[in-house]
Amino acid sequence: MTQEELLAEVKYKDGLLTAVLQDYQTDEVLMVGFMNEEALRKTLETGEVWFYSRSRQTLWYKGETSGHRQLVKAIKVDCDGDALLLKVESVGGCVCHTGERSCFFRAVETPDGEKTPEKVDFQLLNTLYQLILDRKVNPKPGSYTCYLWEKGQDKILKKVGEEAAEVIIGSKNNRQEEVIYETADLVYHLLVLLAWHGIEPAAIIKELEKRR
Repeated sequence: MTQEELLAEVKYKDGLLTAVLQDYQTDEVLMVGFMNEEALRKTLETGEVWFYSRSRQTLWYKGETSGHRQLVKAIKVDCDGDALLLKVESVGGCVCHTGERSCFFRAVETPDGEKTPEKVDFQLLNTLYQLILDRKVNPKPGSYTCYLWEKGQDKILKKVGEEAAEVIIGSKNNRQEEVIYETADLVYHLLVLLAWHGIEPAAIIKELEKRR
């Protein structure tokens, strides 16, 4: 479907379309917003997400104040033409105004009184990676990540080596908590190293998939 075909096919209710944002790599649902025709056109023209704010009655560029832009990778329209699914690359890591990665972070009790089972948030790695990148362009005083960016590659490599050694020591001591703690440090510094080279975590996942 071409962009013009999309614009001709969609159906607005009270001048608005429902627009769902979904991470293009993990399929995580990030947020739900609304678009009028102008917001949709600007999204198509710029390749970044625009919404229409019902409360302010105006167009809203996602990331205008936070810097957490949403780059459009793909757009799908539902069978009735009144809702859109936008696959996006989330720049900056946080999508929700609360600072959470996704707007859907609160678990609700099911009819039998049980809460929806919590899942391990593997998306946290990508969120952390995006935060590391953000610290490069938006440094904050006292930030350890900013310190690593300032010191450069040699410092980052040194820390990767040190943390790898700490994991080895923890393993030799047969201390699980120590292994977990030091592995977390190692993973963080590896993410900084990946960011230094401009390599996204998804590239590592793809390489692992090749070996499966």
